[in-house]
Amino acid sequence: MSTEERELGWDDEIERDGGEFILLPAGDYHFTVTKFERGRFQGSAKMPPCNQAKLELTVHSQEHGNVVVFHNLLLHTKTEGLLSNFFTGIGQKKKGEKLRMDWNSVIGAKGKLQLEINKFIGNDGQERTNNQVKKFYPYEEAFPQQQGAPMQQGMPQGQPMNQQAPFPTNNTPQQGQGGFTPGQF
Repeated sequence: MSTEERELGWDDEIERDGGEFILLPAGDYHFTVTKFERGRFQGSAKMPPCNQAKLELTVHSQEHGNVVVFHNLLLHTKTEGLLSNFFTGIGQKKKGEKLRMDWNSVIGAKGKLQLEINKFIGNDGQERTNNQVKKFYPYEEAFPQQQGAPMQQGMPQGQPMNQQAPFPTNNTPQQGQGGFTPGQF
């Protein structure tokens, strides 16, 4: 059986059962952005139509394993603070600084978030619950040992951290590197 994602034909055979829905307890978790899709929000009573970033976040839970949580960000001036919170959380933005949003680099980004339990009424009229992102923690708080190195992002809690230095630590010039000496700026 192929695990490659593809469109199914009307007469194709199917085999896989749906995954079991897991509701994580409210709390703090590390996450990885695993999917990003550009979309369009059609508008509501409180928000005009605008671009929408549809994210899939793989939340790393010690007790439940990896759980996918869907998170949408609306690209509008009314939600600029939420956008800043997300980009600060993945280490691409510093508080108080401007940032040109780079959506092509969000897949694989890591951070730490706070989940809450959201109650809503489903299309069937029944009360349902799901996880919802309450906030993203600043990257420097989530990974204090990795400040200034958002590309060297941390592991989920409880996972061993690779303690290698991100840059060469010897002060001896490396030969054959076109005069580049690591660590000198």
